[in-house]
Amino acid sequence: MADFINVTTLNRLAKDVLAQCEPLNDLIVCGEISGFTRHYKSGHMYFVLKDENASVKSVMFRSQTRLLNFEPQNGMLVLAYGHATIYERDGAFQLYVDYMRPFGAGAAQMAFDALYKKLEAEGLFAPQRKRPLPAVPRCIGVVTSKTGAAWQDVQNVIGRRWPMVKLLLAPVNVQGLEAERSIIEGIHALDRDERPELILVTRGGGSKEDLWIFNSERIARAAAACSKPVVSAVGHEIDTTILDYVADLRAPTPSAAAELCVPDRMEVLQKLSILQDNIQKNIQNRVQICYNKIEQAAVQQGMQRQRQSMDRKIQELTRMQEAVVKAQKGHYKQADQALQSVVALAFSLNPYEVLARGYAIVKQKNSVQTVEHLQAGDQITICGAKAEADCTIQAVRKNSGTAKGATQE
Repeated sequence: MADFINVTTLNRLAKDVLAQCEPLNDLIVCGEISGFTRHYKSGHMYFVLKDENASVKSVMFRSQTRLLNFEPQNGMLVLAYGHATIYERDGAFQLYVDYMRPFGAGAAQMAFDALYKKLEAEGLFAPQRKRPLPAVPRCIGVVTSKTGAAWQDVQNVIGRRWPMVKLLLAPVNVQGLEAERSIIEGIHALDRDERPELILVTRGGGSKEDLWIFNSERIARAAAACSKPVVSAVGHEIDTTILDYVADLRAPTPSAAAELCVPDRMEVLQKLSILQDNIQKNIQNRVQICYNKIEQAAVQQGMQRQRQSMDRKIQELTRMQEAVVKAQKGHYKQADQALQSVVALAFSLNPYEVLARGYAIVKQKNSVQTVEHLQAGDQITICGAKAEADCTIQAVRKNSGTAKGATQE
């Protein structure tokens, strides 16, 4: 009777045999996901890969699920990378998946749409989250492959447009199994570094499969959590990734991203030249205005001086006028006094005034005649203050010394 073995030994032998089968240790299996389950405690994924004729149980442990850049769903066609063996406890043949990515346009789009809706619902694409880029950055962090064409394009464009800026490269893998972790670490490293003012995540063109890594949810969340503005430039203009929606700015190509990140020194020089011309014209206009104001002030000052001179002359003329008037009044007063004196003298010499004191005037033939010129027999009229008398001269006697009255016969 042959020796027997127990079930555990049988399963172990089968596992050892399968482990020695080289094709089973490095597999890429294409199949449709069915019965997908994610264990809520362990985080492991359990599902079935199937095609038209067969199916195989599959498992992806939590440590590998972190590498996924999409959310697996039932009905999605995928490429599963891993190895096949027997699970000893159940004796079940199953596929242990290390990495997985959507396969075919339909599956890839399904994964893309699912993640897009998820992140959009969380507000990661909201316009109000978008931050402006610094106008003139002094340092730019670049997450890309150091051997790729994108890095060369960025250096060339920025060196031509704004050579004063410094570029800080975080060299990463942009495709392959290590690409996701490498890109995330690059973003985190530049975010922690104080030197970069913005972060550019970029790579050159490629197939959709090559660019699929930038649809990673973990990369998208790393960019969203970044404290600095993030610019995404993946592939060509027709390529769009989840990172493009999360980033603060999306550029169609690495070269376009470089142009958007820095100003153009030629444009700046032209603007400075225009600004200089405007400043010079403004200064000239202000100088002209000041000159006109000075001229106007000089004219006004001259007029003011003339006005002051005229005021002084008017005051002097007024004083002279007052002096003339005063002198004239003095002269008038003196003349009046003199006239009064003359009038008084004339009044005192008025013969008619003398008559009032009892004296008389001798008239002969209506003319005043002195007594010494009279002769006897002359007809005269003696005029007094109040009456006249006609007389005939009888005799005229010459007096000497004190005058004596004439004898009337």
